[in-house]
Amino acid sequence: MSLRTSISPPTVAQPPIQDAPSRHHMWQRISPYIYVGPAVVYLIIFMIIPVVQGVQLSFTKTPLVKPDGGTGIGLENYSRLLSSPQFYNSLGATILYTAATVIFAVAIGAGAALLLNRAFKGRTLVRAVITLPWAVPTVATALIFSWIFNRSDGVLNEVVGGLGIGQQGWLVDPKYGMAAVVLTSVWKVMPLVMLVVLASLQSIPSELYEATRMDGAGALETFKAVTWPHIAPTVRVVTLLMTIWSIRRFEIIYLLTGGGPVDSTNTLVVNVYRQAFSNQELGRAAAIGALGLVLSLMVTVVYFMMERRNAAKEA
Repeated sequence: MSLRTSISPPTVAQPPIQDAPSRHHMWQRISPYIYVGPAVVYLIIFMIIPVVQGVQLSFTKTPLVKPDGGTGIGLENYSRLLSSPQFYNSLGATILYTAATVIFAVAIGAGAALLLNRAFKGRTLVRAVITLPWAVPTVATALIFSWIFNRSDGVLNEVVGGLGIGQQGWLVDPKYGMAAVVLTSVWKVMPLVMLVVLASLQSIPSELYEATRMDGAGALETFKAVTWPHIAPTVRVVTLLMTIWSIRRFEIIYLLTGGGPVDSTNTLVVNVYRQAFSNQELGRAAAIGALGLVLSLMVTVVYFMMERRNAAKEA
C-alpha cells in the first residue's frame, strides 16, 4: 500500500444542526406576557374602558333616570362649564386643597421621617403610633374629625374656649371650611409619606455619613451632600402621587362639609357628584370628570419633564 493511499484526507467539521427551540426557551419568551397580561386586562376593563365611556358620555345630555337614553350635544357641556363661574370656583377649590394638602403632608411626613430615622429609645413604638392614621378607614377619619370640629361640643372648641376664644363654626364657616378638610386630609395621608421617605433614608449607606463626618461637615452640609440627593427622587414621586390622589379625593371632603360652606370646598370631584346625583345631569358630570382627568395628566406631564431635566443635569 502506498503512502498516498494510507493517509486519509482530513475531515471537515460540520456545523451543528440547530435544534428546535426548547420548551425552556419558549417559556422565557412568553412568560413576560403571561405575567403582565392580567394587569393589562385589568387596566383595560376597569380603567381604560370606563374612561373612554366617560369621555363619550360628556358629549351627551343624559339624565340620571335614563342613563342609556342620552342625546348627543357635541361640546355644549364643555362650553357651559367653561362659561360657568361655579366651575372656576370648583377648579380653584381643587387647586387650593391639593396644594395645601400636598405641601403640608410632604413637609411634615418628610420631617417626621428624618426624626424617626435617628436612634432613640422607644423609636419603634413611636413609628407604630404615627402610622395609625393611615390604617384608620377614611369614613372613620371623617367621623372622628367631624366630632372634633363640632360647633357645640367638639374638642377643638373646648380647647379654644379654654383659651378665651369664642366657639367657631369650623365646618360651617367659609373662613375655616377649607382649613378643616386640609387638616383632616394631612392627618390621614402624612404617615404614608413618612413611611416611604423613611424607607428611602434607611437605604443610604452609613459609610457616606462616616465620610462626611471625617471631613468635618456639619448637619446641614451632610443633609445637602448625602441625605437630600438620595431621598429627592422618592420625595418627588410621593409628591406626584399625593397630588393625583388629592385631586381625586372625595370621601373626606364630602363627609365633612358636603362641598360647603358656600361652596368653599366644592372641589371638582364633589362637583361631579353634585351634577350627577343632585342635578341629575350625567353628561355635565362626565365633562367635569374629563377636565379633572386633563388636570391630573398635566401634573404628570410636568413631573416627567422635571425628571427628564434632572436626569440631563446629572448626566
